[in-house]
Amino acid sequence: MKRIPIQGVLLVLLLIFAFAFPRIMQGQPYWLYVALQSFFWAMMAASWALLAGYAGQFSFAHIAFMGIASYTSGILGRDLGWSPISGIILGTLMAGLVGVLVGYLCLRLRRTYLALFTIAFSEIVRLIINAEHEFTGGPMGLYMEPLLETTSYVPTYYIMLVALIVSLAIMYAIANSRLGLFLRSIREDEEAAAAMGVHVVRYKILAFVITSMIAGIAGALDHHIIGFIAPNELMIPRMSLVIAMAVIGGTESLISASLGAIFIHFAMEWLQKIPVPASWMPSLRENTATLQQFGLSLGEGYLQTNAWRMVLFGLMLMLTLRFWRNGLIQPLLEKIGRQGVAEETVAKRKFSQEENEIEGTEA
Repeated sequence: MKRIPIQGVLLVLLLIFAFAFPRIMQGQPYWLYVALQSFFWAMMAASWALLAGYAGQFSFAHIAFMGIASYTSGILGRDLGWSPISGIILGTLMAGLVGVLVGYLCLRLRRTYLALFTIAFSEIVRLIINAEHEFTGGPMGLYMEPLLETTSYVPTYYIMLVALIVSLAIMYAIANSRLGLFLRSIREDEEAAAAMGVHVVRYKILAFVITSMIAGIAGALDHHIIGFIAPNELMIPRMSLVIAMAVIGGTESLISASLGAIFIHFAMEWLQKIPVPASWMPSLRENTATLQQFGLSLGEGYLQTNAWRMVLFGLMLMLTLRFWRNGLIQPLLEKIGRQGVAEETVAKRKFSQEENEIEGTEA
């Protein structure tokens, strides 16, 4: 009898927990909002992992594709009266069209040059959006029609969760297909892949198109839920955050990259206001001046870390890059998977030995 892989069991448990999360967090809308925002970051990190981890294209353009799709959808709704769904679809297609252009321009660029090119592209997009006051709203941002007319985060939570699951399923299908094999061959050695008959130009462009569309739909969905987008959301540090999330999770696994994004987003929100036991509060209040000298502040039942949470995040990233090159989550999943395979192998051997003993007895 074939055993169910441990990783599969964990994935099912995670899905059950994700779908039950709104009921678990009933009465705590803040954490439900944090969760649906984490799904946006997970889609961004996983799509970047597909581009960088599988295709070997280190790009900073994801945040620009997200902005292009979001602004396209918002402008269509404001000026032409399009529904959010129609706007999201066209915005996603627009992000894919720009992805074709960027992919074509980046054909001969690799590593550092590709990164610099996409940084310049992202900044150009942001500066154009920031300068076009009448068309995009400029620095004041653009208000977008809400995806749903509701004050509850539960429906939008499930929309983002389903979007994440569907996008991961599509990306996994691509990664495990012939296209995924070609992308990995390009990542390892472009010249060797071309010599073996892989159409490098076609597949590099295709990688940009697919990942830009996933980033686009993630951004358009998320900003229709928020109801607003501004140019400062397209800044390079936000793209660096996406890359860091994917790196901490593991760039060679889509599920690890998405879990890394979810974990980091929740950790950053929790670190912003760390709950403090009531018994500690009198002592902390006595040392308020000392806490303020270190950039900390005290609230009602919590310690506000302010900029220190970013320091902790940077430290985590540095340690990951130094000691766990393939992320924190991916090695853990691999270890669990190997343990499951080892247990299955032992069970098979034991079963085989018992069969041999029975056959020997019968003989």
